[in-house]
Amino acid sequence: MGLVERFEHALTALPAEREFADVEIVAHRARRHGRTTELTLIVDRPSGVDLQACERIARRLNAELDRETEPYTLEVESAGLDRPLLHAGDYERFRGQPVRVVTSLPVGGAKTHRGTLAGVRGTAVVVQQPTGELPLPIEMIKSANLEFDPRADLRREKRERKERRCL
Repeated sequence: MGLVERFEHALTALPAEREFADVEIVAHRARRHGRTTELTLIVDRPSGVDLQACERIARRLNAELDRETEPYTLEVESAGLDRPLLHAGDYERFRGQPVRVVTSLPVGGAKTHRGTLAGVRGTAVVVQQPTGELPLPIEMIKSANLEFDPRADLRREKRERKERRCL
C-alpha cells in the first residue's frame, strides 16, 4: 500500500474511532510537489474545529503514515467560516445560511450569486435573494461556500443584549 492509499485508508477509518466520531471529512487532496507528496485534509465538526482538534487528527494520521518511506507533508485544517459546500446534502444541511454560489455559465446575467440557501429542489440548488428565489442547476455549480458576515453576528449580539436588558 502506497502513501496515498494509506492516507485514504486512514481517512475512512478515522470517523470509526470514538475520539473522532463527530469529525466530518469535508475534502482531502494528495498531490506531488517535487519529491514530496502534499496531503491536505479539511475537516468540520458540529461544535466547530479548533487548533487542538486539528493537531489531534494530524497526530493520528501521522502515526499511520510514518510507516511510509516516501516524504510527505500533512496539513489538517478547519472548513472555516466560509465552508465549501461540496455535496448535495450540504445544501440541505446549511439551509437558511448565507451563501455564495459561482456557476460555470451565467444564470440571470451573472455567474456569482449571493443570498440565503433555501435547499435543493429536484436538480437545482435554490438561493433566496431579495428579488425572489433563484434555482441554480447543480451541474452548473462551479463552487459554493457559506458566507460569513461579521456584521450580522454583531447585529445579533446587539439585539440579544437589548432583549436581556428588557427582561
